[in-house]
Amino acid sequence: MSCIFCDIVEGKREGYFIYEDENHVAFLDKYPIDKGHALVVTKKHYERITDMDEKSVGMLFSQIPKITRAIMNTTNADAFSLAQNNGRAAKQIIPHVHVHIIPRYNDTGSMWTKRTIPTSDDLKSLAEQIRAKLAA
Repeated sequence: MSCIFCDIVEGKREGYFIYEDENHVAFLDKYPIDKGHALVVTKKHYERITDMDEKSVGMLFSQIPKITRAIMNTTNADAFSLAQNNGRAAKQIIPHVHVHIIPRYNDTGSMWTKRTIPTSDDLKSLAEQIRAKLAA
């Protein structure tokens, strides 16, 4: 079975990486709900969070605060949403465990369904800025 996120993790597809450790990567969503929308993804393929052991789930979620702070500091967002979907009926589009970090802005509202298509240059630039915040 081919998995888009496994391909991104393995470098077979382009990803706008903002974070990486031994077990996780974070990259910008190619079709973001809002500027800075990122996905924190397990390097090991799991389809659903219930396929993971408790320690692995805890390790995944322990990365969220520092990545979110870097995104918020870079984008000057007013708030953020987190989402983690499991299964097609829950709107999990890619069957690989991931957590959405979605910056929210007072002047744009908080629609869950709107998406934008930024340019590769825009995504590369934003990814570099967020990585710099994480390194600081």
